[in-house]
Amino acid sequence: MAKHLDNTLDPPDQLRSMPVTPRSMVIKTLLSCISVLTVVLNLLVIISISHFRQLQTSTNLILLSLAVSDLLVGLVVMPAQIILMHSCTLLDKLSCAVFYLFSFILTSASVGNMVLISVDRYVAICYPLRYSSMITPRRTQIYLSLCWFCSVTYNFMLLKDYLSQIDLLNSCLQECFLVINYIFGAVDLLVTFFCPLTLIIVLYMRVFVVAVSQAHVMRKSVKVIFSLQILQPGSYEAKIL
Repeated sequence: MAKHLDNTLDPPDQLRSMPVTPRSMVIKTLLSCISVLTVVLNLLVIISISHFRQLQTSTNLILLSLAVSDLLVGLVVMPAQIILMHSCTLLDKLSCAVFYLFSFILTSASVGNMVLISVDRYVAICYPLRYSSMITPRRTQIYLSLCWFCSVTYNFMLLKDYLSQIDLLNSCLQECFLVINYIFGAVDLLVTFFCPLTLIIVLYMRVFVVAVSQAHVMRKSVKVIFSLQILQPGSYEAKIL
């Protein structure tokens, strides 16, 4: 009877502690270092751009928005994931839902910021004379606001019917899973990965082609100028000729 009572008391005690293995310690240490490095570096970018007015250009404003999203990932998402991996504290469905929603929003915002950076570089290289009139700090702020608004709205509309269906499979290992059907999963993969990636690749390929053509034209111009300098009267090369 005593043995039976001991066994019934063991599971709650096990929920308060988890066995620490060398592998888990290495993973936890590595993720912690990455999280700290992410926070520090992105915080330096945010402080630099926010403090120095001459750095507040259209391109740097996009980089500032990207740094904010990455800072939140390193400050909230990664530490939360580390705690969930190595903690037996009970996690309710609301906390798990907020974690998924926050992670999805930051991922979408980061992808949107990278698309805006590629568009900015495309206009700067392909239309250099019209860049200052097309890409202004005011317009950039509007585009960034739309990017964050769309990220929040899209992910909330996508997940609102599924956040209540989160399953806590193992309360000790904190394995909370979000189950989404194949249609919504395929749409999300298309919207947040394939379409932005395709757009970024197309824009940077166009930038590469224009940059190569401009370099070829500049090389030709340098050769022409050098030839004219040689043929000028009084030059050392002209005297030799």
